[in-house]
Amino acid sequence: MKMDLAIFKNSSIARKIAVLASGLLVGFSLPPWGWWPLSIIGIASFFAICNISQSNRESFSLGTLFSTAWLSLGMMWMWWLTAPGYILAVILFSVLHGFAAVIANKFGNASISRPIVHTLAEVLRFSLPFGGVPLATLPIAISQTISADLVSIGGPIFTTWFVLQVAAIVTAYFNRRESRIKVLQLVTVVVVLQVIALIMPSPKPTGATLRIAIVQGGGPQGVLAINTSARDAFDRHFKVTQKLQPADELDAVLWPENVIDVVDFKSSKEFDEIVGEAKRLNTDFIVGITEDAGPNRFTNAQVVVKPSGLITSRYDKVRRVPFGEYVPSGLRNLLSAVGAPMNRIPKDAVAGTEPAIIQVGTTNAAVVISWEAFFAGRANSGVEAGGEVLLNPTNGSSYTGTVLQTQQLATNSLRARETGRWTVQAATTGFSAVISPKGEITDRLDIGDARTLIVDVPLLTGRTIYSRLGDAPFIFILLIVLIAIQASRKRARV
Repeated sequence: MKMDLAIFKNSSIARKIAVLASGLLVGFSLPPWGWWPLSIIGIASFFAICNISQSNRESFSLGTLFSTAWLSLGMMWMWWLTAPGYILAVILFSVLHGFAAVIANKFGNASISRPIVHTLAEVLRFSLPFGGVPLATLPIAISQTISADLVSIGGPIFTTWFVLQVAAIVTAYFNRRESRIKVLQLVTVVVVLQVIALIMPSPKPTGATLRIAIVQGGGPQGVLAINTSARDAFDRHFKVTQKLQPADELDAVLWPENVIDVVDFKSSKEFDEIVGEAKRLNTDFIVGITEDAGPNRFTNAQVVVKPSGLITSRYDKVRRVPFGEYVPSGLRNLLSAVGAPMNRIPKDAVAGTEPAIIQVGTTNAAVVISWEAFFAGRANSGVEAGGEVLLNPTNGSSYTGTVLQTQQLATNSLRARETGRWTVQAATTGFSAVISPKGEITDRLDIGDARTLIVDVPLLTGRTIYSRLGDAPFIFILLIVLIAIQASRKRARV
C-alpha cells in the first residue's frame, strides 16, 4: 500500500486543512480523551504533508497550523484561567514547530531529521519562557502504554523523540521513494529501545511501607482564591479528616496544596486544629500552607506537623506558576497598564530552594507541589536526595473540567516510572490517586469526592537510568545526530 498525496501536491489549501486535521488527531490522543494511537497517525500525516511542502514559508505555516490544532485542544484548561494567556501560549509554542518544520527541510533525510528537530522544539517549549509549559506533551499521550517505560531510560525528551520517530517510520513506509532497508533499520532501532526499556532493572523495595491517608475535601471547581474564603477549603478537609480513626494506625495524613491560607501558620487557629487531629490519630500530618512573607509576597509550602506540635520538616515550592503564583519581574506594571486583570495575582510567591524532600517519621519522601509535577527534574531532585516515595499535593480547584486534572494524573504516571517510586497525588477537588512505579493508577478519587483514601505505600530505593543521567545527554545525542546528517549531506555533494 502506498500513500497517494496527489490531491495535496496540487493544492496548498488542502495541505493546510490536512495538517490542521493531523494536529487535532494529536490533541485527541491526549487526556482526557486519551485515544493514544491518534498521536502516531496525526504526526505521520503531518510529516507526509511536510515532505511535499513547496517553500520555507509554507513549511513554517504547516508546522504552525499543525501544532496550533494540537495545543489548542491539549492546553484548553488555560482558557478558564486566562483566555489571553491561552491564546498567546498556543501561538508562541506553535511557532516553535513552524520553525522546526523549516529547519528539518535544511537537513534532508526527513525520516530522521524531522523527529529530532521537532523534539528539540519541544525541549524549548518545556523550558521557555518563564520555565516552560510541559503539558499536552506526547509522553502524556502514551502514559498508559508499555512505551511509557522509555521514560525510565531517557525521560520526557527521549520519549518525545521516540513517539515522533515511530510516526516518521510510518510516513517512510508509505513513501514510494523511501528505501525499505532504511525503514527496516529504523524499525529495528525503536524495537531494540523498547525491549531495553522493558528489561532494565528497577529500584528495589526496602521492605517497609508508609501507611498514609490521602484527604480530598471536594468542593467546586473554577474558583479563584480572591473570590472565596480562605477558611472554606480548610473546613472541607478538616471535616473529612475527622472521619479517620486511631484504629486506622496511620503513619501520616496527607493534605493537598495550600488548603491552609494564613498570615502565620504556627500562630494560627488552623495550626492548633491540625495538632489536635495529629494527637487524636497519633500520626504526622503533611499539610499544604501559604503564609505571608512580607509586602505582596507569600510562601507556598508543604510542612510536617507532629502530634507533639512540632513542625519537623518543610519544603517550599520551587517551580511557581507564571501568571498564576507570580508575575515575572517588570511585567506587573506593564500588564496593568494594558488592562490585564492583575488583581487576580495580588501577591508573588517566594521561590523555595532544593532539595525537594521532607522527613515523615523515618521515611524520606520526595515532594513536588502541584505545578512542579510537570517538571521531571523536580521529582528527580527529591529522589536524588534520598526520597523513597513521591508525593504530589496539588490544588486544581481554579480549573474547570478535567483536561488539566487528567493530564496531571498521566504526568505523575510518567514521574513514577522515571523515578521508580510509588507516587501519591493529593488534590483538593480531585483527582487524588496512587500510582505504582510501573505507571499503573491503582486507586483514585473522582472529581468532587469528599473522602479519604488509605493506602500502604511500599518504599523503594535505588535509581533509574534517567534519574542518574537526566535530560542533557539525550539532548546532546540528538544534536550530534543532526550534525552527522549535515556532514554526510555535505560529503555527498563533493
